[in-house]
Amino acid sequence: MEAKVLIVDDEPQITRVLRTALSTQGYMLRIAGNGVEAIEIAHQWKPDLVITDLAMPEMDGVELCRELRAVSKVPIIVLSVRNQDRMKIEALDAGADDYVTKPFSIQELQARVRAQLRRSTAGSAEEKPVITLGDFTIDLPQHRVIVRGQEVHLTPKQFDLLVVLARHPGQVLTHRALLHAVWGTNADQPEYLRVNIGQLRKKIETTDEPRYILTEPWIGYRFRPTGNDDL
Repeated sequence: MEAKVLIVDDEPQITRVLRTALSTQGYMLRIAGNGVEAIEIAHQWKPDLVITDLAMPEMDGVELCRELRAVSKVPIIVLSVRNQDRMKIEALDAGADDYVTKPFSIQELQARVRAQLRRSTAGSAEEKPVITLGDFTIDLPQHRVIVRGQEVHLTPKQFDLLVVLARHPGQVLTHRALLHAVWGTNADQPEYLRVNIGQLRKKIETTDEPRYILTEPWIGYRFRPTGNDDL
């Protein structure tokens, strides 16, 4: 059965582009002009994925993410313009899974849609005792990490950090989300994260240019388990 994709944007030109780009991939589509309308459609139609703009009337994309995430695990991709970093971070913290910056490549958007639908279909790795992704095998009960067939020794915090990243492959995780997941909800020392990311990279990366843990400037990090563009 074709996946159902809900597009939420108040700009007709954007919705036309998205409709054309995604209908050619065989998806079933519905369009909403704002967050309020999107919530109604999502409740009745149960989409498999939501693509939403950030700046919209009545209910913006950040609030829409919060409303959807409160009742559903549906993957959410947000569309943003380059000067919307603050809203982008808020949306990711509110539950969005990924973002695409306007103007965007149709091919990139299609790839990110496919990636989110694959992950949703495969289910979460969170409950699995062993996470196997790309070049990585992470044994949670034994606290062992194998990268490219070689065991890597990590500190407890480095291990916890890698586990959080591996449970969300390809997704952007904000600094705040990572700090809270590893150091607790009261953590407010971003240098802890920066130092541990740097140490983790030294142990798992093969080149000076990071392949596995990518920096999203001003926002957070994205984990690529194969070390290449495996959208």
